[in-house]
Amino acid sequence: MEQVLATRSVSITELKRSPSAVLAQAGSEAVAVLNHNRPAAYLLPAHVYEAMLDRLSADLRQTIQEGIGSGPAIPADQVFAELNARYADPKPAIKPRGKRTA
Repeated sequence: MEQVLATRSVSITELKRSPSAVLAQAGSEAVAVLNHNRPAAYLLPAHVYEAMLDRLSADLRQTIQEGIGSGPAIPADQVFAELNARYADPKPAIKPRGKRTA
């Protein structure tokens, strides 16, 4: 069984039946929406979702700034060439041809 990452859960059927009641009972907590007892989605109050996006955006901006200040830029074609050299699939071995039989 998959781990449910919320203290509250509701089935999809219950959510369809009375979404307002589910939201009211959740308060400011996340609600796991279950389909056949497995998490299918998580329902978050709008203010929690907005705060998450703000935090992610702030973290991303900080990471970009740290990257910019970390040293000289590397041209993209150099980066791709290095990645291709490192992760390219090895060339398939050529199979020797045998004698053809009719």
